[in-house]
This record gives sequence, structure tokens and C-alpha cells, in this order.
Amino acid sequence: MDDYLQVNRANWNARVPIHVSSAFYDVDGFKAGRSRLREFEVEEVGEVAGRRLVHLQCHFGLDTLSWARLGAEVTGLDFSDPAVEQARKIAGECGIPARFVTADVYDAPEALGETYDIVYTGIGALVWLPDLTRWAETVAALLKPGGFLYVAEFHPFADILDSETGTTVTYDYFHRGPHIWEVPYTYTGAEPLEHRTTMEFRHGLGEIVSAVAAAGLRVEFLHEHDHTLFRRFATLVEDGGVYRSPGEAPGFPLMFSLRASADGAPPPAADPATPSPAPTE
Repeated sequence: MDDYLQVNRANWNARVPIHVSSAFYDVDGFKAGRSRLREFEVEEVGEVAGRRLVHLQCHFGLDTLSWARLGAEVTGLDFSDPAVEQARKIAGECGIPARFVTADVYDAPEALGETYDIVYTGIGALVWLPDLTRWAETVAALLKPGGFLYVAEFHPFADILDSETGTTVTYDYFHRGPHIWEVPYTYTGAEPLEHRTTMEFRHGLGEIVSAVAAAGLRVEFLHEHDHTLFRRFATLVEDGGVYRSPGEAPGFPLMFSLRASADGAPPPAADPATPSPAPTE
């Protein structure tokens, strides 16, 4: 458990050159003007022009810079030095003003030294964090009064299904981890990774929402989506650039999005009359 940060950083450092050169990320397409943001994200976040936005766990910054192209004043934070170096390089080549900082997400308030109108956490980020209570408190510390958190993520329900068909429950929804994986390739293609081990943490939807609320943020919406961004299961079909269950099959949640605002009030105090949950093995 204590090694998760070092293990995962080595893995993500190894992914950077593979991802930058991959068709999946299409850096050349981004430089030509293509946005990396999903349509529902832009709609749900709303107008960002003139607002200060920080992207936590930003990788090499294409989503961050896409928000800048919409007018936001952006900062990206990631724990990988090679990723941050690439983000700065791409920003410079595109002439996009942006700030990128290397730090662990839990150290963000000290590393950044400022607050924001919007804290954005993109897809595939929460699985790398062991403590969502601490994460939500970090988010709250980064937000100005009246600002908001926006999360777009893969739905945790899909994580428990078999990887081939997505029809059989294979993993325990309530087993938080760490889950240790040895995977020779990243999701962008067949080029082998130098560092293959990851330590990941499964978080249920209730845990995510409860952590956000306990940090004093007011949940504005939680939307569940019946599509995802790649063919996660062989049974999914492409539909307008996203993937969902075929028409005759029952739908199930594949992604979710959440928005929660900072009203300037302190987090609610615990109710002393409410017993603490019993410890679990």
C-alpha cells in the first residue's frame, strides 16, 4: 500500500512517450485544432471563458489545453515529470497559455498556492487514488467560494463485469483494493511497457458522492451515461463515436458525471448520535 505512488508513477512515466505518439491521443490532430473534450463535458461544465480552471491528474495536458481553447485560464497538475514536460512542450508549440505543475494530487493546494473557479478531474483518474475523503478535501481547498468540482469518469459498476462480454459479475464491487495488476501494454496499442505493475483502487458511486458531500461541497447533479469511449466489452457497438449496448440488449451505466459547488460554508459536522460503522476486514 505504501508503495502505490512510486509503482504507479513508474508505470505512467513509461506510458508518456507511447501515448504521445499514439493514434489514440492523436497529438497532431490536437495541434490542428481538434478538442479532446467530450460533448457532454462541455455542455455540463458550461461557459469557462475568463474562469480559472485546474485539471488534477492531467497526464500530458490535452484535455487541459482543450479547456484553454474554450477561454479558461488553465493549470494542469500531474505526478509524472515526463507528462508535465510534454504538456508544456505541446502548449508552447500550440501557443496556448497554460501552467503545468508536477505534484501528487494530495499535495495540490501547497504545490499550486492558489484557488480556482473550477476543479476538473477527467476520465480514468479516481482509480489511482487510495483515499477519496482526502481527495475531496483537497478539491474543497482548491475551490473559491461559488466555484465547483466537475468529474467525468468511468462508472464503477462496469469495473466488476467480465472484460469479454460485460454480462457476468466477476469482481467484488465492495473490494476497494489495492488491486495489483501486471499488464504488458497500455490502452493505446501494442508497444510494450518498461514498467508494467499498477496498484489501483475501486471506489463505489456512493463512496464518491459521500466523500464530496463530507468535504462541504453541494452536489448539483449526478448523471449516469449508457455509453463509454472505447469498446470496453466485445458486445458493445459503436454509435456516433461512442460505444453502448446494442439496441436489443439491456443498457447499463458505463460512465458518470458529477458536479458539486463550493458555497463557502464549512463541511457539516458529524452527528454524534450516529454510530460509527463497524470495522471491516
